[in-house]
Amino acid sequence: MTTDHLAHSKTIARPTQAEAGANGYAKEEASDSPMSEDEDMPLSQVAAPKSEPVTPAKSLRRKRAAALDSSSEDDDTPLASSPVKQSATIPMPGTSKASTANGHKTVKAESNDKRSSTTAKKKRASTKKGPPQKKMKREDHDTSEPPASEDEESTPVKKDKVSRKRKSKVKEETDAEVEDTGKFKPTKKRTISKKVKDGADESATPQPKKKGKVKDEGEDEEEVYKWWEAQQNNDGEVKWQTLEHNGVIFPPPYEPLPSNVKMRYKGKEVDLPLESEEVAGFYAAMLETEHAQDATFNKNFFEDWLKVLQDHPPRNKIKIIKFEDCDFRPMFEHFEAEKAKKKALSTAEKKELKKQKDAFEEKYVTCLLDGRKEKVGNFRVEPPGLFRGRGDHPKKGALKFRVRPDDITINIGEGTPIPVPNMPGQWKAIVHDQTVTWLANWVENVNGNYKYVFLAAGSSLKGQSDMQKFEKARELKNHVDRIRKDYSADLRSKVMADRQRATAMYFIDKLALRAGNEKGEDEADTVGCCSLRCEHVTLEAPDFLIFDFLGKDSIRYYNRVSVDPQVFKNIKLFKDNKEDSDNLFDRVNTSLLNKHLASYMKGLTAKVFRTYNASITFQQQLDEGTPANATIQEKLNAYNHANRMVAILCNHQRSAPKTHEQSMGKMRDRLRSLKYDRMKLRHVLFNMDPKFKKQKQYADDESDLDDDWIEDHEKSLKNKEIEKAEKKFAKDNEKLVQEGNEPQPDSALQEKIEAAEAEYKRVAKERGTGKAKLKRDRPPEKIEEAVQKLDEKIKTFKLQMDDREAGKEVALGTSKINYLDPRITAAWCSVHNVPIEKIFSKTLLVKFPWAMEVDDAWKF
Repeated sequence: MTTDHLAHSKTIARPTQAEAGANGYAKEEASDSPMSEDEDMPLSQVAAPKSEPVTPAKSLRRKRAAALDSSSEDDDTPLASSPVKQSATIPMPGTSKASTANGHKTVKAESNDKRSSTTAKKKRASTKKGPPQKKMKREDHDTSEPPASEDEESTPVKKDKVSRKRKSKVKEETDAEVEDTGKFKPTKKRTISKKVKDGADESATPQPKKKGKVKDEGEDEEEVYKWWEAQQNNDGEVKWQTLEHNGVIFPPPYEPLPSNVKMRYKGKEVDLPLESEEVAGFYAAMLETEHAQDATFNKNFFEDWLKVLQDHPPRNKIKIIKFEDCDFRPMFEHFEAEKAKKKALSTAEKKELKKQKDAFEEKYVTCLLDGRKEKVGNFRVEPPGLFRGRGDHPKKGALKFRVRPDDITINIGEGTPIPVPNMPGQWKAIVHDQTVTWLANWVENVNGNYKYVFLAAGSSLKGQSDMQKFEKARELKNHVDRIRKDYSADLRSKVMADRQRATAMYFIDKLALRAGNEKGEDEADTVGCCSLRCEHVTLEAPDFLIFDFLGKDSIRYYNRVSVDPQVFKNIKLFKDNKEDSDNLFDRVNTSLLNKHLASYMKGLTAKVFRTYNASITFQQQLDEGTPANATIQEKLNAYNHANRMVAILCNHQRSAPKTHEQSMGKMRDRLRSLKYDRMKLRHVLFNMDPKFKKQKQYADDESDLDDDWIEDHEKSLKNKEIEKAEKKFAKDNEKLVQEGNEPQPDSALQEKIEAAEAEYKRVAKERGTGKAKLKRDRPPEKIEEAVQKLDEKIKTFKLQMDDREAGKEVALGTSKINYLDPRITAAWCSVHNVPIEKIFSKTLLVKFPWAMEVDDAWKF
């Protein structure tokens, strides 16, 4: 990459919302309903469904279209979460700038490749063609699994199980590693650390005890299969020898609403059959979300619901015609009340429900792959509901049907027991295809895409796929100079097809554009490089191009960028005598482009360039932007800045979260509370000896602390103390009753409340005096030490606030999961003494175990 890469200016587009009609909700800005907090929760389960499922199975057939891949941000929350830094652009040499069984029919599936009869005899005969072998299209609301990698069907490597665990020393926790709550958290073991850095004595800081159950010393630890240490490879075709699993879990059937809960039409209650009531409930549950304010969402829902109503009309003969006359609020309020009841359950009741759920799912969580136990990924079938889509998807709001056993094909080892569905019905088909890694698949009705059940992100097959993807990107380093030289020459080619291909390659390389594919009329109008239309690129003399189009997931890509003068001339030439709706590259498509790239390197596609440019940019940004002698938080800010530069390059943008300002307000209050604590400690010192007032570090008052805020804060501290005492009192009494003992008398709680009131009055008297006392006397040295620690906390917290503000419109998780080689992060953490748990969530640590043992000197 050249020095252009991080200099292009980009504007983030804001999605608009259509105003809603009546329908039981107010017209003010909708706030996200609790129903949307966990999108994995079936909407039909809000009323705890138990009766027979009634969602139409096949009544609404839609034209098949390609679905949008989803990318999850959930995996981006570090175990020791530490928010973000100021977004100063760091010039980066070598990169471009971007600114912004039961009667089943048993068959054997064949792979997509045609095989000769000789090959077939060697492997196995196929009697039925399986579904296309492509990477899984994620369900639109599923955030439990990260998007599929480039090489979904990876080549497994066998190795005996290894029970020995790599030892790692734990570095000393510094004061700068304080969390938002102001409490210290234990540093978890990291396998990438091979020595204690900077002469730190690992025994100097005792590690706090972890909460929860402590494993007995004699208890056997789960053996780890380190496939990345295996020496042998297979033929790249057969992925497994034996496979045994228990299929998938279907969502529970729909449970009817109570007889007194009914939607209204023109003010009259509507007596809906179960089939129609269930679909109406899908919408009612989302009544106070932004989806219900969207005109396209409402239109698609109502059209599909009317089709259901034709087959299952209201029992009281009310004819529903206009969406605006529908009032779903009674249903919504019922769902909210049920949710509140669930939230109000005692801890013991919640634990019992979780225990029952875990026991039911236990057999589905793992499978046996070549005799090894491996975790299964998304083993839950998506429940029926309304399609949410991403961005401005034309089908958002469409009805997603209930998936049944006769929709699902099971892939399992030959001769192994066939799993029994947990609902009535028989599997569509049973196949024994060892060349693919999916366990089950079906076709969803909205976009006609295949949905797959794969192994979990941390499984050996997924890990091998990820590692191969990043190794392929690293291999591109050996060819990229030759490729750039060739396409630079072809920019002036007399053959128009070659000139267009070279220009497209320039965009893919320098701007990290996706390649792009043709789309159907009923799909979102999203484009990539090869599918750009003339209207998407505007010329601006002398050498600027303005890109403005909807990219993947209907995210707007806007970029005004200076380009090579020859590229500018080419675009002008390509647009001559064309309409705005014509293709810019009318002689190039993704297939031809990838075929050309494969002539340089086996398996090279346009997608590999995106991974390569993201990882090489990230490596260079870290090398140049990480301060040498800095606190943990300063290093984390440098890391997040590098991550942000890559996210901007790849157009991983997002709208600022609706709760951002609220979150920043809470952080500002937290910062003030830290300053308040420091002020009180200073006043304690002044009370001990007035000489402390003359010392420079204690002379100045803390900023942002006015009298009104101090009074409110002290009242808040009192109320929190009382609330804490009440909760502990209730919890202790609950435990005593469960154990058969007498509960504590109310007087015990009253004593604690009176103590909190007395402490508040004592502190109130100190206001404005410049003096204070502690509950328990401490020597001045300890208080001075506490002030110094608070100074570090305040400094760290300010950095966290800066970082969060800088990252409010950039999605860091997608690049971290899919485009950044995890070994870059692992090596950087090891070299700079940063606990990797502060960067990688538990999910990512499980997903990338092969990256954790990398050498300190490793570079992408």
